[in-house]
Amino acid sequence: MLRSLYSGVSGMRGFQTKLDVIGNNIANVNTTGFKAGRVMFKDILSQTMSGVTAPIDGEQGGVNAKQVGLGVSVAAIDTVHTAGSAQTTNVATDLRIDGDGFFVVSPNGDPENAYLTRAGNFTLDANGWLVNADGMYVLDAEGGAPIQINTEEVTAFSISQNGGIIPVDANGNGGEPLAMIGVAKVVNPAGLEKVGGNLYRMTPNANPAGELTISQASDETIGTGAIISGQLEMSNVDLTNEFTEMIVAQRGFQANSRIITTSDSILEEVVNLKR
Repeated sequence: MLRSLYSGVSGMRGFQTKLDVIGNNIANVNTTGFKAGRVMFKDILSQTMSGVTAPIDGEQGGVNAKQVGLGVSVAAIDTVHTAGSAQTTNVATDLRIDGDGFFVVSPNGDPENAYLTRAGNFTLDANGWLVNADGMYVLDAEGGAPIQINTEEVTAFSISQNGGIIPVDANGNGGEPLAMIGVAKVVNPAGLEKVGGNLYRMTPNANPAGELTISQASDETIGTGAIISGQLEMSNVDLTNEFTEMIVAQRGFQANSRIITTSDSILEEVVNLKR
């Protein structure tokens, strides 16, 4: 069988994957804190028809190897962790990280079962716990404990850039911070594992040994960035780029399908030689 037939099939499969990623990006164009993905390709191991011949002084020159490529495969599906645009909501519990940090949330309040997120659309539940849209507890910077605000004693509060939840009295005066919202720094954000719901799971390729360290925001020694209250980070999906990549993927898919139909025509001519 012709090698070009299988090369065309591998190309079509690769561009199918690229279209899947592009479709997911476009579907999440308005998802808070979403980070776009991209597909990178690599060639498959080439078949060597003849090897390399070294040059011999005074006798003959060198000869390059003759190799035929066998197609393409997906090298990586990267998550692009560039900052998304800011959306102003003026809601005190809507938070955006102006930097490289991540909010830390946990379904049971245990930092051992924590997830990371860039989506800061938090709220207070009926018991005063600071939670995300799925009811997961937001963890603080001091020990990774859930954050609770006594709504009977505190009627208003503000959140500073270092994550401090500052109560505000009737005269508009602030007091000592009730808690410090924790953030985590990730060495390799692309190494995080997506688990859905705008959440990421720590992996050994994101931080050394998969260690999760919760710290205070605006710490220049760590570089987690500042917390901006009243704003949300929107998706970093660029529709112009996505539609352009969609055209590239569509034409690439069509070109590889033409390889298959051309190879089929050649095979048909071979079969017809017996007539």
